[in-house]
Amino acid sequence: MNETLTRALSGAVYILLLLTCLLYSNITFILLFGLFLALAVLEFCKLIQLKFRLPLLLAVLSYGAFYFWDVELIYQQVLLLLCLSVSIRLLFFLFSKKDKKITKFEKWLYIFGYLIFPFIIITKIPIGINGYNPKIILGVFILIWINDTFAYLVGKSIGKHKLFERISPKKTIEGFLGGFVFSVLTSILIATYFIGTSNLGIWVGIGILVSIFATLGDLIQSKFKRLANVKDSGKIMPGHGGILDRLDSIIFVSPFIFLFYQILKYVS
Repeated sequence: MNETLTRALSGAVYILLLLTCLLYSNITFILLFGLFLALAVLEFCKLIQLKFRLPLLLAVLSYGAFYFWDVELIYQQVLLLLCLSVSIRLLFFLFSKKDKKITKFEKWLYIFGYLIFPFIIITKIPIGINGYNPKIILGVFILIWINDTFAYLVGKSIGKHKLFERISPKKTIEGFLGGFVFSVLTSILIATYFIGTSNLGIWVGIGILVSIFATLGDLIQSKFKRLANVKDSGKIMPGHGGILDRLDSIIFVSPFIFLFYQILKYVS
């Protein structure tokens, strides 16, 4: 089968599955991302050369515990703090010029702070004032797709200055700025016509966070793959790679969006 057609069909199946589970109910959303978490743990363990059985068990137990038990807000905030701490460490990991071997402690730290906890936080993002609102998380995904698409199109058209050539040779500063501008513009459209709110500032803020931290998340995943000397994190999606290749942006950006939520609640 033609590679372009394979990629298109694989992407269509992924988007259809995502939309169906997001829009049907909170339960199908939780189940889908539980499956995504399990697959992401398997892929990541292979990348960092860690036996997968115990990480997979801990991922399932942790994810299930936060769903089946009513966890108080203070524990969610502790979870957020841990995620943000690991995110900062990952930024140092990304910008470090030395490709040091990942220690056993770091492997376990990343399993929890880079995968398990962010996946739990993703499930909290669509919970609005009136309960589960799939439009919120879908809006975030739309912004990620817009950012990726226009970063690619603008970069391919006029990109001349490399963004981070050592990690991702194809990314350009012009592409990043193109993705940023279109993410912000799309966030206004999402707020006005999709979410139906007059408070544009919230979604503009989310658009800015998505453009910056989704790009960083993609670069961090690229560095993990480069250290492992592989092109893709997995092969479950023909033409696209693995689950981590599709979800690296939402995984890294979700704690920062949730932090933005908490700041807005505190201010209001």
